[in-house]
Amino acid sequence: QVQLVESGGGLVQPGGSLRLSCAASGFTFSNYAMSWYRQAPGKEREWVAHITNTGGTTNYIDSVKGRFTISRDNAKNTVYLQMNSLKPEDTAVYFCKVMLRSGAVYWGKGTLVTVSS
Repeated sequence: QVQLVESGGGLVQPGGSLRLSCAASGFTFSNYAMSWYRQAPGKEREWVAHITNTGGTTNYIDSVKGRFTISRDNAKNTVYLQMNSLKPEDTAVYFCKVMLRSGAVYWGKGTLVTVSS
């Protein structure tokens, strides 16, 4: 079965960095684009970043452009989100997502990122 397991969250001061990881299993990882989303307290889940199956194309929400970098290692079945220059408004639970060709959508359980001094 498809599993997505996020890790790497934690408490960081404003201006700091974190790298999130999402380990995937149960499908042919190298065939699928992957996405990161986040959900801040009291807010709706929002899309953050997307990467194609080869990693050749990436896209970001405007608020993280120039600060976050999505990447992937198809040999390790893992997608990453490098987050630099973190701001308090980046505080959220971060999720990875995949949509398979069948139309089925899978989410991980998320990892909490807290940006606070």
